[in-house]
Amino acid sequence: MAEAVTTAVAIGWGMKAAGWIASPVISDLFKKASSYLGFDASEKLTELEPKILLLERVMGAVEQSPYRPRLEGLYIKLKSSFYEAEEILDDVEYYRLEKKIQDDRLKSEVAGPSRRLKQIWSSVVKSSPLKDQESGMSKVKLKKKLDRIEKVIDDACKVLELMNLPSISIANQSHVIAANSRGNVTTSRPLSTVIGRDEDCDKIVAMLHEKEEDNQPDTNSAPCYSIVGIHGIGGSGKSTLAQLVCAREKKDGHFDLVMWVHVSQDFSVDTIFMEMFEAATGTLCPQLKNRDTLQDMLEKKLCGKRFLLVLDDVWYNIRDVTQSKNLQQILSLLKAGEAGSKILVTSRTEDALLALGAAKQGCIPLSVLDEDVFWNLLMHYALHGVPVDDHARRILGDIGKEIAKKLKGSPLAARIVGGQLRIRKNIEFWRSVRDRDLLNETMGALWWSYHHLHDQVKRCFAYCSLFPRRYWLKRDELVRLWAAEGFARCTNEGEEMEDVCQEYFDQLVSASFLQLKAKEEPHEKDYYLVHDLLQDLAEKAAGSDCFRIENGWKLDGKCPAVEVPPDVRHVFIEFYNEELITKKICKLDNLRTLFIDSGWEAVEKEVLKCMFGRLRKLRVLTIISGKACFLGSHARVPACIGQLRHLRYLAFRTGVHHYISTTIRLVLPATLSKLYHMQVLDFGGIQEVVFTSCEDLINLRHVVFKRDVDIPGIGRLTSLQTMRDFNVRKRPGYELKQLGNLNKLRGQLRMRGLRKVESKAEALEANLADKEGLTTLKLSWSDEASPEVQAEVLEGLCPPKDLTSLSIKNYKGPRYPSWMHHGGPKHVNHLMLDGCSPKPGPEFGRFCAHLHELIIWCCSWDALPDYMEHLTSLQRLEISVCTNIRSLPALPRSLEHLSLVSCYEMSMSSCSMEHLTSLQSLKILSCKKMLSFPALPQSIKNFELRTSDEVLANSCKAAGDPEWQKIKHIPYALIVCLLDGEGYTGSHYVMKMGVVQDPEQMALEMYT
Repeated sequence: MAEAVTTAVAIGWGMKAAGWIASPVISDLFKKASSYLGFDASEKLTELEPKILLLERVMGAVEQSPYRPRLEGLYIKLKSSFYEAEEILDDVEYYRLEKKIQDDRLKSEVAGPSRRLKQIWSSVVKSSPLKDQESGMSKVKLKKKLDRIEKVIDDACKVLELMNLPSISIANQSHVIAANSRGNVTTSRPLSTVIGRDEDCDKIVAMLHEKEEDNQPDTNSAPCYSIVGIHGIGGSGKSTLAQLVCAREKKDGHFDLVMWVHVSQDFSVDTIFMEMFEAATGTLCPQLKNRDTLQDMLEKKLCGKRFLLVLDDVWYNIRDVTQSKNLQQILSLLKAGEAGSKILVTSRTEDALLALGAAKQGCIPLSVLDEDVFWNLLMHYALHGVPVDDHARRILGDIGKEIAKKLKGSPLAARIVGGQLRIRKNIEFWRSVRDRDLLNETMGALWWSYHHLHDQVKRCFAYCSLFPRRYWLKRDELVRLWAAEGFARCTNEGEEMEDVCQEYFDQLVSASFLQLKAKEEPHEKDYYLVHDLLQDLAEKAAGSDCFRIENGWKLDGKCPAVEVPPDVRHVFIEFYNEELITKKICKLDNLRTLFIDSGWEAVEKEVLKCMFGRLRKLRVLTIISGKACFLGSHARVPACIGQLRHLRYLAFRTGVHHYISTTIRLVLPATLSKLYHMQVLDFGGIQEVVFTSCEDLINLRHVVFKRDVDIPGIGRLTSLQTMRDFNVRKRPGYELKQLGNLNKLRGQLRMRGLRKVESKAEALEANLADKEGLTTLKLSWSDEASPEVQAEVLEGLCPPKDLTSLSIKNYKGPRYPSWMHHGGPKHVNHLMLDGCSPKPGPEFGRFCAHLHELIIWCCSWDALPDYMEHLTSLQRLEISVCTNIRSLPALPRSLEHLSLVSCYEMSMSSCSMEHLTSLQSLKILSCKKMLSFPALPQSIKNFELRTSDEVLANSCKAAGDPEWQKIKHIPYALIVCLLDGEGYTGSHYVMKMGVVQDPEQMALEMYT
């Protein structure tokens, strides 16, 4: 392996090129062009295949080549050729779609005049000498492009053949690299000092000591052990933490045996067994040729003993069947142990832990060290035990803080750089180290982790460098961006590109290249971050493809001096500047992605026209503004947007807060319908979006709006997957039947305006049962429809079988549909009934058999159904503004959260809450009268009571009252009481939080 610094230099080329060569773009291009140009595609591809394989071989050898500068120029040409190939394919596909749309439109015409129109159109197409109906360009132009691409590949191969590169075959290339990546074999002995990992160690030790009733060795199904795992990027300190845990367990004596085995990617089962034997016995393992004998000996050592086995540095490749089989063979030997045994695994990916059998909650991501702790770690490696006077130590410590910030929290970087600092303790050297690109010394370790990602996953990760550091990435948005950029490589027929990109995303999360941001609020959405050190890696991987223009640029009207790479493909602009865009960005002929975060500036219409007219290769355009996307609250997108034939992702989003009264209205031109490649339209935050025409957007897959938007002729958009709202109207193009062929819809669908549907037959035209990807369905009526018609319509709106959430609003029909007790969804776990008249009958209980959450709002029922106690999966029950319900029936033991809001008069005497041993939260808010209050179970942790009547005054005359005794014995409580009634003056809020130390005192304080 090359030295660290040279390796880091090589990364920039090697990582960027790998994904391109493996791409099937060239093959696809020559196949599509062959029939048009009249050559044998198979023969041409036979010629090109060995050349492309040669380029792949070079990827593995380039790190040690002295010709890197020449290879960099070669790579730029290769990359440009592959980009051009993608663009040619895009053009060919565009004109194929255009022809198909035109032909379909002509076929739909059946009258005499339309036949004449078809004849005229056909003659016009046949008479065109410049463009073929399928390619959209002349034969001469297409052939020149193909010849140029082929020449670049030929020239590259000729250059590489003359470079005398090391011989590395395709078959064993990854094996060689993997073997070199193993590094030093680890041991169970920790470093003399481990800094900042005590809390993590305590957490893991507690998990290792947990008792699990199911792990009984005398059963055939359950193993005697369970698995706890630590996962994180290379160099983050996984092995060090495992060593700390292992050392503590050896002292603690909880386990009879503590064994440490370093696995790595390229391991031998026999070697692992031998290491386990030596760790279990403390003696050398005899050289045995028979594995069975070795296994028998090891099983005898483990028999009847509670053991801890540490498997350090486990790699997992889902495509490597042999590796997975070997890992399972190792685990199969451990069944001889005693119940309560544990396996502690460290790995770079969570997938490896799950594949071995760890539970999700047993997979621990390695935490990032606090800034001060990390500085202490660096200074430990640099100065611990070194004789330095106090004055110099203070100065070096200050410089060390600056160095620590550049290392981005990597323990591996702290160890390497700290070791360098330790050699020379003078201030000048430390300052020189501070000014160096320190991450070059540690990037090689991350490069090995990166190398083992799938080629397209590497490309997706490099794309993340487009966004500013610590940028909050949303999973669905990133997946759709990757799909729009063409990163998905679908291998199975019918496979959706979003599903492929979702798999890429999961691989990056599993390998810790993307990390889940800790939620600050319970209902906060999931966001993901790229760690600072990995951001540097992504930037090196992307090279000149991605470029960010951040807040360092001047916003005074003068175009900044910073030069944008001319061959850049993806640009993110953090602050809007008109001159920057018109004078610099619009000259980037090859630009594919443009993000503009304009702050509170509005992007002028003339600037948009400039972008639409010049940036013809754009695939992604996102403009985020604190105001409307353009000047004024009523804006029209310029018609020249129709020139962006490659555009797949269009987002105009605004951050205008809901309390601002101005309604933002955005009108889209008819030319938008000519963007046949369009996949995503995102107008989040804009209150009103008007479509002039969109029926030809046959590849549109996702529409994202703040409110429900009327899209005319949506029934033609059969690729749609995301459309949260559909509003039925009595106009052509807006009928319920428009949903009939949209069978790729997934996620949530809210159907409004159902009062305009007049029959079951009309409802059946929506074909909801065939929309297998739908998981959430919301049905909404208004009072105008007759009850009997509503019942017929609901009968016809049978959801798909895999639906998990159902909401019905303002349903006044006399009965619920038959599909709620047979023929409908079987696993609904969330049900909301809002403003519904009919009380559910007994058959409703079968429909709710798997229900986790039941919400009942504004229903006119006089009681809840009697079968509530039998809903054994129910965890949350919320009843709001149901003024006729006066008592609660017996509730299921599974219930964890109960909420009663604005229920006029309520008796809980028949509820018998003491048996609800899972109940954790009880909220009674604004209930007029509480006629009785039940004894509460000890499981309650959150209790909230708010009332404006004399309820508490009547039932709790004194702190010693028996009813008070039932309330005050809640061990963990958040109690909010509003006391306003006889014997009290005014209203009083009293709050107690946390552990109740003195229940009697708490009760007395509430009456003060």
